[in-house]
Amino acid sequence: MRDIHKEKIARVHSGEAPRVLDLFAGCGGISLGFDRAGFKNVAAIEFDAHAARSHAMNFHKDLSPKEFEKHAQAHDITKIEPNTFIREMGFSGPADRAIDVIVGGPPCQAFARVGRAKLREVAEHPQAFKQDPRGNLYLRYLHFVRELKPIAILMENVPDVLNYGGHNIAEEVCETLDDLGYDCGYTLLNAVYYGVPEMRERMFLIAYSKELNKKVTFPKPTNWVDLPRGYDNSRKVALKNINLDLLSEDHYFIVPPVVSSEDCAPAVTAQDALGDLPKITKHLEGDVKKGARNPREESTYPEAPITAYGSLMRNWPRFESRGVLYGHVTRALPRDYPIFARMNPGDQYPEAFNHALDLFNEALAKKTYYGIGFKGRERGVQGVIQVVCATI
Repeated sequence: MRDIHKEKIARVHSGEAPRVLDLFAGCGGISLGFDRAGFKNVAAIEFDAHAARSHAMNFHKDLSPKEFEKHAQAHDITKIEPNTFIREMGFSGPADRAIDVIVGGPPCQAFARVGRAKLREVAEHPQAFKQDPRGNLYLRYLHFVRELKPIAILMENVPDVLNYGGHNIAEEVCETLDDLGYDCGYTLLNAVYYGVPEMRERMFLIAYSKELNKKVTFPKPTNWVDLPRGYDNSRKVALKNINLDLLSEDHYFIVPPVVSSEDCAPAVTAQDALGDLPKITKHLEGDVKKGARNPREESTYPEAPITAYGSLMRNWPRFESRGVLYGHVTRALPRDYPIFARMNPGDQYPEAFNHALDLFNEALAKKTYYGIGFKGRERGVQGVIQVVCATI
């Protein structure tokens, strides 16, 4: 392992771009960040066929048709072995020489509390999330690390991965990586603090080969916003397995960077991000048909002021828009229009639900509805709201 790591480090220090393998890649969100930072995405594993082909279109569209198809194929990470995959991708020589960096976020459905609720309902079992095989896919991630011996690793997941039925998955991953020869650390970061117009909390885990002699750190926030109470509570729930007062040498959690309104620019808002997009009005004219929409449908940007964020999105290297938008469409969702019309800046799901209740009560005051049947009380008022809003 040490000799292989030294060989890879020397190659990167000579000026060659680090070669990245993206696991559970989707269409390439993490790959895009590494691509922008100067890394080279050389392969990806994704189970969904549409996402796998999208990833290939995003990062390998300039290859020959034969080589492109290799990257466009979906793969089941539970069935394909690292050495086999590396050979299929056309790498020559030992498989453990092919990859410098492994990144990826194992599926979060079994970890996320929202996902757990859905699993309980579908499986009719209070601990269904623990029985979901996706909850063990991080072990396949570690298997690829063992076999391919990267010099650096990034793993991303929902905060609840720190409390998976009382088990801290991130801590276990770090313990395993430490034994394999890596310096590790993980923390919680919120995307809104880094210039993203979305309050999205995530666990990030970084590991470096001990041969790099590099301490794990996380970037300082660049933007600030006063997070709603619900987001703070979500972080506290995720961290309840971590004793912040008893950090020791074998404890891998790193306290999140401090965010200060004095040192950071204001957060990027939805208006900053979306204000220069063409207005969608066809739904107001009753001109939106039910069913799937064409994702290649084109529209053009209006003549409007462009924010720094808007300019970044239009001019992302190798993904420049050149003034054309694709798939800027909406589905036919008349049930939601009156709810959205009442929402105020800053409103979230609880407020949306309350607006739906108000619409229901107002409609009920005007009319009496008969014959509305529901299978069980569990659908209750939410089912009624859907029926009423659809008729408003």
